[in-house]
Amino acid sequence: MPKYLIQAAYSAEGLRGLQKDKASGRKQAVVKAVESLEGKVEAFYFALGDSDVVVIAELPDTVSAAALSLAVSATGIARTRTTALLTVEETDRALSKKLTYRAPGA
Repeated sequence: MPKYLIQAAYSAEGLRGLQKDKASGRKQAVVKAVESLEGKVEAFYFALGDSDVVVIAELPDTVSAAALSLAVSATGIARTRTTALLTVEETDRALSKKLTYRAPGA
């Protein structure tokens, strides 16, 4: 199953909700959302910096990843960024693909 890095930054309203629900409550909500899409949370962390939450999740496909991102973003409590992750083996397979490409202006 594909893996995704999901980063979220809370709005002020989202931070107030975090104070109310506590960190464990937010983790439970994320796990429940991912599992409702037939996925699995591999890692869940709170972070300092541009992202308040960092999640690595397995999801069935990009449509499921988009559904999760859209649902969270629609609440207005967090801004999300989702990145598809590739294994070393997948990257090697990508590197071995033969394709025709011309750089702009070349």
